[in-house]
Amino acid sequence: MKALIFDCDGVLVDTERDGHRVAFNRAFAALGLAVDWGVELYGELLRVAGGKERMRHYFESTGWPTSFTNRDALIQDLHHIKTDAFRKIVESGELQLRSGVVRLVDEAIAAGIRLAVCSTSNERAVHSILEKLGPSRKSKFDAILAGDIVSRKKPDPEIYLLALNKLQLDARDCFVVEDNRNGLLAAKAAGIRCLITVSSYSQSEDFREADLVVDELGEPPCIRVTVEQLAEHATRSQLGRLPSLTRRKTNEDFSRYR
Repeated sequence: MKALIFDCDGVLVDTERDGHRVAFNRAFAALGLAVDWGVELYGELLRVAGGKERMRHYFESTGWPTSFTNRDALIQDLHHIKTDAFRKIVESGELQLRSGVVRLVDEAIAAGIRLAVCSTSNERAVHSILEKLGPSRKSKFDAILAGDIVSRKKPDPEIYLLALNKLQLDARDCFVVEDNRNGLLAAKAAGIRCLITVSSYSQSEDFREADLVVDELGEPPCIRVTVEQLAEHATRSQLGRLPSLTRRKTNEDFSRYR
């Protein structure tokens, strides 16, 4: 294994419910819109990747605000306000890195494994999350791909194919860390192995195509997965020697192999 590629939202930080959802609602309120995305509704809207695409889908389904004639401009204005609101939430310290993220990043750096991020979120928002790792760790990421850098969002593999091109690596040499089915399908369509670390909104999703599934990356004494284990899995899969393990919550049997 030569590279570890992270999604951002739901993987580095469990941002969706108490971060992005809240920021969207603040944007709606700022423009005087009588729109409030509740916890359950937002879970359904997450099936649509990308914030601008999510809002457009919502308004197409429920009706566009009649006080705004330029729909594209409305979406752009809302997304700009939402991004600023999200940055303030991140900078306030309300959202913390998920368990095991720093550990896994440090293990990758120590092993000489390259790092990247592939996210459908706004680039500024992604950089705000990565800053929580600290400047030294953030500087080790060779590629930070986010937002509108690609025309097609996950589950399309475009952003992961772009990452392979940027890193100049074969898909077989990489492992993706995702938290939801759209991301999983994007990674697999690009030919990359995928570890799922389940997040608050993805617990009921179908991850049958995943190589590994864990509830979190974990910290001692409850580590769920290590870089060494990911590298071992990659080697075994190339040799066709994958063991059949059920999902566990111990370090010895840390996940489900596919």
